[in-house]
Amino acid sequence: MASTSASLTLPVLPLDDEVVLPGMVVPLDLNDADVRAAVEAAQAAARATPGKPRVLLVPRIDGTYASTGVLGTVEQVGRLADGDPGALIRGRGRVRIGAGTTGPGAALWVEGTRIDESVPEPLPGQVGELVKEYKALATAWLRKRGAWQVVDRVQAIDEVSQLADNSGYSPFLTTEQKVELLETADPVARLKLATQQLRDHLAEQDVAETIAKDVQEGVDKQQREFLLRRQLEAVRKELRELNGERDGEESDDYRARVEAADLPEKVREAALKEVDKLERSSDQSPEGSWIRTWLDTVLELPWNERTQDAYDIQGAKGVLDAEHSGLEDVKERITEYLAVRKRRTDRGLGVVGGRRGGAVLALVGPPGVGKTSLGESVAHAMGRKFVRVALGGVRDEAEIRGHRRTYVGALPGRIVRAIKEAGSMNPVVLLDEIDKVGSDFRGDPAAALLEVLDPAQNHTFRDHYLEVELDLSDVVFLATANVLEAIPEALLDRMELVRLDGYTEDEKIVIARDHLLPRQLERAGLKTDEVAIDDGALRRLAGEYTREAGVRNLERSIARLLRKVAAQHELGDRELPFTIGEGDLRGLIGRPHHVPESAQDPAERRTAVPGVATGLAVTGAGGDVLFVEASLADPETGAAGLTLTGQLGDVMKESAQIALSFLRSHGAELELPVADLKDRGVHIHFPAGAVPKDGPSAGVTMTTALASLLSGRLVRTDVAMTGEVSLTGRVLPIGGVKQKLLAAHRAGVTTVVIPKRNEPDLDDVPAEVLDKLDVHAVTDVRQVLELALSPATDGAVPEVPVAA
Repeated sequence: MASTSASLTLPVLPLDDEVVLPGMVVPLDLNDADVRAAVEAAQAAARATPGKPRVLLVPRIDGTYASTGVLGTVEQVGRLADGDPGALIRGRGRVRIGAGTTGPGAALWVEGTRIDESVPEPLPGQVGELVKEYKALATAWLRKRGAWQVVDRVQAIDEVSQLADNSGYSPFLTTEQKVELLETADPVARLKLATQQLRDHLAEQDVAETIAKDVQEGVDKQQREFLLRRQLEAVRKELRELNGERDGEESDDYRARVEAADLPEKVREAALKEVDKLERSSDQSPEGSWIRTWLDTVLELPWNERTQDAYDIQGAKGVLDAEHSGLEDVKERITEYLAVRKRRTDRGLGVVGGRRGGAVLALVGPPGVGKTSLGESVAHAMGRKFVRVALGGVRDEAEIRGHRRTYVGALPGRIVRAIKEAGSMNPVVLLDEIDKVGSDFRGDPAAALLEVLDPAQNHTFRDHYLEVELDLSDVVFLATANVLEAIPEALLDRMELVRLDGYTEDEKIVIARDHLLPRQLERAGLKTDEVAIDDGALRRLAGEYTREAGVRNLERSIARLLRKVAAQHELGDRELPFTIGEGDLRGLIGRPHHVPESAQDPAERRTAVPGVATGLAVTGAGGDVLFVEASLADPETGAAGLTLTGQLGDVMKESAQIALSFLRSHGAELELPVADLKDRGVHIHFPAGAVPKDGPSAGVTMTTALASLLSGRLVRTDVAMTGEVSLTGRVLPIGGVKQKLLAAHRAGVTTVVIPKRNEPDLDDVPAEVLDKLDVHAVTDVRQVLELALSPATDGAVPEVPVAA
């Protein structure tokens, strides 16, 4: 066991982040002020006493001195190998540091006590085994480093303390481990510690060597595989040359292209597997062509390409306003979407839960209102690529999801092809005519669209052809449709519905002047200063020549006008420039096709006889005016009962039954000759018999027509009506109020009757239309009759029309 002995007074030589153990000989640089001060102080003290100068070597870790130091003697002072002044110091033994004291020179002097490190002889058996183990471990480590001379020196050490302190030369020990060895005074405990440290290091070294060996084996395998592949390519090249085929190193080309492409990790793994299959397959195998087509498709997809969104909200709104007049709801929704995306991006919320902020909007409205062109404007406003996918008539589910690769001529679905065509992962994709999608034995394409248009699923969309995940969450999908009812409800639930109900007459004039006319002038080969159309002519074109919700026929009429003018100019019959006025229309394109009922001669109007009422309806082409005619059969020749014609649906037939039942039960109250309804057959007809009609909203119109027939009072020409009627005479709400009022406005109607509960829908109707219409919201059919029927004539009972 170690014990303490004589007291010493020594100058301190601090060692920064370094430890010297007894038995070690180290050179120290005298350019260090602390080292030089300690050596000079030791030399000054040695002049008064015999022997070599002595210093106390103390480790200083982060400015803190250790509690134990090493007595060192200055063996020699001279020059180091690099020419700097230095001192050679040998460690002699451990010293426990005590209190500070004074001494010559600028060094710090301390008092210390020498520690006795002797071990009694003979060595105990366990200590002897420990000495053998340490020497064996040290020898194994030194042999790995090739230090054979040091092996002999270590084997010659028999003293336990000296053997443990020999670890101070080990480069793998940290400063903290060496300080622990220094402060362990017991030689046996110190040797155990040194043995454990050496054992741990050898174990780490074995693991590192194993890893290095595995890495080297992997590198060797890769090199061997590379050489074999090169040889295989050389053989194939020679075979191709022998067979007269062109030299095309396809597999190598595909492997290089896959490795060079910026692909997601899972896609890269799938592509490399296919390249391996291609390399193993023979040139005659049909699988090779399938793999090559698949790889070409995968490499052409823009996996990590995205266009930068233009987050100039004012600029985007300006683009939408410039390219489309009206459609405020749609433009407002797009502006909201851009504003939200901008805020999410500014706050680092671009990707949440693996999904980005895409959008799915369904634009539903009649033809010609600009649904398709609106998609291009949205892409322009956002700074994105635009792709149109036509879905009209698609009946095969594989058109959406792609075919399995095993089929001949297999291709990815239209969605993947649209992404490839756009060249970015965040285009605006217009799914045109989504309500025209059909289904047959090949599946339901609308069902396949569910995953595409579901924001919660489309970030992991899988095409049957690709069979890898494709992220569609950043795509803006716009779906267009004419008829809302034709879209499956599950599909409609995934989309945000935006209705486009058509344009007012004023909006049509602005569109024609700012958009349609310049485009048709260019197509007709005319300049803007050669032909002009005044607003009066445009208004008459929109009102009397092309009564529609959209502007397609209006554009065709403008094109006809310009063609006529261009042809007349070429024939020498017309001088340019020329302004087309309202009076020039008939001479250029003939008579109007849609003269308002109010503009006709009173005797020629449909409502000039009792039993005819004007209703309002919604069709696939927008709102429209609907006439209802009623007549009574001759009691001698006609059978009693109700006859309906005009290709009506079941709901409409039921509405006629309800109207007839209401008048039968309340005829006396309304002062109507209801006896005629019991004995004579009633015939209700809806003109335009080739057009299917259905829905409950013609109930009040049929009731009014029958009441007019029975009372002999004419229905006012300027009144149109809509609403469902109940058996008690209540007027119930219906849909499509905006479209119906726009149709009434186009037809020249000035008074409109709607259900009271539809009054909030008037907020959606443009103000300029409401200003020109006298809208009455009613709750009972009696109010409708008071408004719609003209006053009775001087008590005379008019003749009731009789059906032949």
